[in-house]
Amino acid sequence: MRALLHIDASVRKATNPNPDHNSISKRIAIQFIEKWKSLRHTDKYIYRDIGLTPPAFIDQDWIGAVFTPEDSQSPEQREKLALSDQLFDELAQADIILISTPMYNYGMPAPLKAWFDQVMRINKTFSFDLARGDHPIEPLLSGKTLVLVTSCGEFGFGAGGEREHMNHLGPHIKTLGKYLGIESFYEITSEYQEFGDERHRKSVADALKHADLLATELANQE
Repeated sequence: MRALLHIDASVRKATNPNPDHNSISKRIAIQFIEKWKSLRHTDKYIYRDIGLTPPAFIDQDWIGAVFTPEDSQSPEQREKLALSDQLFDELAQADIILISTPMYNYGMPAPLKAWFDQVMRINKTFSFDLARGDHPIEPLLSGKTLVLVTSCGEFGFGAGGEREHMNHLGPHIKTLGKYLGIESFYEITSEYQEFGDERHRKSVADALKHADLLATELANQE
């Protein structure tokens, strides 16, 4: 049995009274999850919609608590880290991580950045040792797979695309993934949302198909 952690970051709901307001990234993620569950219905499934229920931003007191040894933390510090501890526990359990997110202002939504800031912790997700010289940070987790589902209003953000240099979403998440124990990375993308034309409809259809095929491929891996 494997565990799948599903994080949705869009501030939009998957379904709304006005279908034009439905989250595309969540729709594609649902396609992946439905296929996964149909093939691996006994797996553990952990879900968070951080778009609708955002994690708190970290602050000075949070940083102080993180760098205080656990056996020396005050009750207030332990309370400050309660959410972070819970998010880390969910991450640590996961073999597969599915993150769905729109591109906001060429990067990730604030709730998703807040999730990364809460979950990435010294001596939990990474170690820091100056004895390693100029590369003191090393991940402590390993063996995880990340499936990133993204949606964007424009197009050409992929390798060789005309807006590749403006893509601060997928590359950023892939960089952070190293310190979450990610060893296999897949990305499913839909584009052209703001144009609302046939290119957009085809892009969404292709992404839904990709989600279905990728879920089947990963679910069949031992």
